[in-house]
Amino acid sequence: MHAKELLEVERREIRALHYTWIAFFLTFYVWFNMAPLATSMLQTESYLTPDHIKLFLIANVALTIPGRVIVGMALDRFGPRRVFSILMVVMAIPTWFFAFGDSAMQLFVSRLFMSIVGAGFVVGIHMTALWFKPKDIGFAEGFYAGWGNFGSAAAAITIPTVALQFFGGDDGWRWAIALSGLLMALYGVAYWFLITDGPEVGTHKKSRKAGALEVSTWKDLWLYCLFIVPLYGVLGLLVYRTQAMGFLSATGAIIAYSVIVLMVIYQIYKAISVNVPMLKAGIPEDDKYPFKSVAALNVSYFANFGAELAVVSMLPMFFAATWKLDPTAAGLIASTFAFVNLWARPLGGYISDKVGNRRLVMLIYMFGIGIGFALMGMLNAEWPLFIAVVFTILCSVFVQGAEGATFGIIPSIKRRLTGQISGMAGAYGNVGAVFYLFIYTFVEPNQFFYIIAVGALIAWVVCYFWLAEPEDAFGDEYKMSSVDRKIAAESKY
Repeated sequence: MHAKELLEVERREIRALHYTWIAFFLTFYVWFNMAPLATSMLQTESYLTPDHIKLFLIANVALTIPGRVIVGMALDRFGPRRVFSILMVVMAIPTWFFAFGDSAMQLFVSRLFMSIVGAGFVVGIHMTALWFKPKDIGFAEGFYAGWGNFGSAAAAITIPTVALQFFGGDDGWRWAIALSGLLMALYGVAYWFLITDGPEVGTHKKSRKAGALEVSTWKDLWLYCLFIVPLYGVLGLLVYRTQAMGFLSATGAIIAYSVIVLMVIYQIYKAISVNVPMLKAGIPEDDKYPFKSVAALNVSYFANFGAELAVVSMLPMFFAATWKLDPTAAGLIASTFAFVNLWARPLGGYISDKVGNRRLVMLIYMFGIGIGFALMGMLNAEWPLFIAVVFTILCSVFVQGAEGATFGIIPSIKRRLTGQISGMAGAYGNVGAVFYLFIYTFVEPNQFFYIIAVGALIAWVVCYFWLAEPEDAFGDEYKMSSVDRKIAAESKY
């Protein structure tokens, strides 16, 4: 598939791709509609403090993790058309509650529920896979992800202008956020009628419900269980911070911690119950895969996409405070970080395809992220603004490229498990965002950039020792094991 084919809108699959990236774009536009207006909120709402804003930023990514679990189950049952449409309409409700909330508690709770809108990414990935053949899926999903992620940049560029210039006044920020929710809801209704779940009736089929990721060895099972803990355990950071700021009582905190522990125990139970019988029966040698590679990609996505979500959330405030810019200018400049999504993320996957060594490309990108954020950590008001923008763009190129390279490797690890591996890695991106934004509540922006740089270099070390070059990563077809062939034969009946 070539870029020029994107203009062939008479083709149903091309129209489906455009309809879907627009849906993803709008969910990200709404998801990040607060960051560019944080300064305006502090100036007009006397009850808000910078600590409140930092707490709202954590809440903004917290429920995306369990939200993706719920959305994933809904996809299996109802298909992506219905799920995406309903998600956009329903998520407009907490958006409006946030827009017109008149207390810190109302803003916090509504922002917490708004974070579920971040699950829209996985819906579009599923829809795109239904419309495009395997030979075209890489480019199609790269285009979908790049242009959809641009929604965060578009919010930084346009939201302040809408708030300050179009609406104006102390309530301008409220009406700008409310308008973004309205646009998403209207498109959610339109999406229901514009698209179908694949080109033919019956294209969407329910997946087999294994309940947990399959692993190949007992050692891998222990490692898998270890990596389950942060997926839900990280929500404890939100509970801790919420209680510390007086939004949650001691009893409420105990209940929240208990729920998190039960979620972790249940997921570990599912992992054990699914894998122990298979491991006792014996895994064929040709069906084994190294879970260490999955773990390495979890860590790398924690460090690249987690960093992106965290930095996009705080960058407008950083530019506004450091160089004394108005919200519109700060949002426009901060948008450069997400703007390169349009080409850098697909480029990462493309380079991973062409270089001939996916592991090497991953290592180069992760090392570049570490250097990029270290450079951003050096920035202060004495640096020319132009240099700050250059550092921001350079760092973002490596961040977005690493994300593309991550998903360039995942399908080759174990083709049959691509969806589950992608879901786990994607969830770790949100784990990284919650963790980094929690750290941000205790440090200054420059220190924050240095911490992210260290995280990227730690991920580089993990990838160096754990990430293996996938077998047949550049072949014409994905590797088929004896188990894969058996499943394929059974699916015909």
